[in-house]
Amino acid sequence: MAGANNCIAYYRVSTDRQGKSGLGLEAQKETVNRYLESVRWNLVGEYVEVESGKKKNRPELEVALQVCKKEKATLLIAKLDRLARNVYFISGLMESGVDFVAADNPHANKLMIHLLAAFAEHEREQISQRTKDALAAAKARGVELGKNGKVLAKMNQEKADTFANGMAATVRQLQNDGFTTIRQLADELNRREISSANGALWHIPTVHRLLRRLEKTAA
Repeated sequence: MAGANNCIAYYRVSTDRQGKSGLGLEAQKETVNRYLESVRWNLVGEYVEVESGKKKNRPELEVALQVCKKEKATLLIAKLDRLARNVYFISGLMESGVDFVAADNPHANKLMIHLLAAFAEHEREQISQRTKDALAAAKARGVELGKNGKVLAKMNQEKADTFANGMAATVRQLQNDGFTTIRQLADELNRREISSANGALWHIPTVHRLLRRLEKTAA
């Protein structure tokens, strides 16, 4: 691990509204603080990025990396998905020469982190493709897109929010019981035979998606 056990915390929120309200930021800081208590590292700086996860240009992250190099510190993030859902971006970060740790999965090696990023990127591409296919099918049936597409999207979002809210108490209980990592949550949900939103087993990407939705609806 990096010299002198120093670390720099990096947080990312997706919108300016989230940055100003603290939505999602408080949860990230709480995750980081819990991890710091377990390893007793020295937190020597914190950086907050208000940016879309799809973009590679992140000035606050660049500053954080430079400080990490100067202080011989580890870059500490709350969750892997706060960095990026982009394999190219994660690969570049790995080659930066700066050690980094995700507090929700601190034992993940570089191969596992690369695979997690690949799963998340694949998930995003699949969602995009399913949306395009659904719109194309609707158009072929003569459905007038635009307003109807927005209504459908809103209905799907409300359905997903309702499912996430229904899972909130279960997730909190699992976390209180010590199931704090994404893998632990997925395994325990499957062990208890609690189905995901589509009635299937839980996997790392689906747990990531659930936790992200819970963060968005928390405030």
